[in-house]
Amino acid sequence: MTITGRARLAGVMGWPVAHSLSPVLHGHWLETLGIDGAYVPLPVAPDDFAQVLAALPRMGFRGVNVTVPHKETALAAVDHADAPARRVGAVNTIVVGDDGRLTGTNTDGFGFLENLKDGAPGWTAAAGPAVVLGAGGAARAVVVALIDAGAPEVRLVNRTRARAERIAADLGGPVTVRDWDERAAALGGANLLVNTTTLGMTGKAPLTMDLAALPGDALVNDIVYAPLETDLLAAARARGNAAVDGLGMLLHQARPGFEAWFGQAPKVTAGLRDRVLARLGQD
Repeated sequence: MTITGRARLAGVMGWPVAHSLSPVLHGHWLETLGIDGAYVPLPVAPDDFAQVLAALPRMGFRGVNVTVPHKETALAAVDHADAPARRVGAVNTIVVGDDGRLTGTNTDGFGFLENLKDGAPGWTAAAGPAVVLGAGGAARAVVVALIDAGAPEVRLVNRTRARAERIAADLGGPVTVRDWDERAAALGGANLLVNTTTLGMTGKAPLTMDLAALPGDALVNDIVYAPLETDLLAAARARGNAAVDGLGMLLHQARPGFEAWFGQAPKVTAGLRDRVLARLGQD
């Protein structure tokens, strides 16, 4: 990695931020592409967020990623939020313009769809209904992406029905809400099943899911990547369904920001996956 007085600067703002994998993956791209630049973790307390964000242009930063708990705050703090950010209700990528203005976007939906394209090249959202488990920020980004990709129906299933109903009301379109107890029945005729909850994540409660009603040609995706192979993905593969893990979503969502900040389009490769997995202790 080359760093000079002309280095392009970017980073990730969060509180805490030590757990972020973004410095690993952006550092890999900077190194492999031979770019004069640096990507650094920026621990920023909530009370300091607006002040630190406003200082980025003065410090020569090209932009930052934003992680918890700042994603929603960033939506109101940037000078301009694009349509994806406004629809998702959160910003995860900020670009500093030549004029110092801050533009915010949300690349989670992009990362989600690109991950599915990589892992299941023949799959298309328009081929049938999608079932999405969860109603948090990630679920919202996934639902927006599926609507835009032409899914004829998105069945949103959450343990707290009211949260799912809020997303359906906000986004409109072909979003329907099902009760959590109906999650198995909701799989009938589905083209895709996505878990956006923390259930099944290392250290969290397991996800109990009966896949009997899921068509054999449906795709299953879990946005969890710790563990990489969740019980849901293992069960799907065991019955013959194609399955895609969640690591690719993390890697692909980083591509637009990197290109905007450093001027080159990065690629998600096996080497990048291996490096991030090594950081996760799953090599």
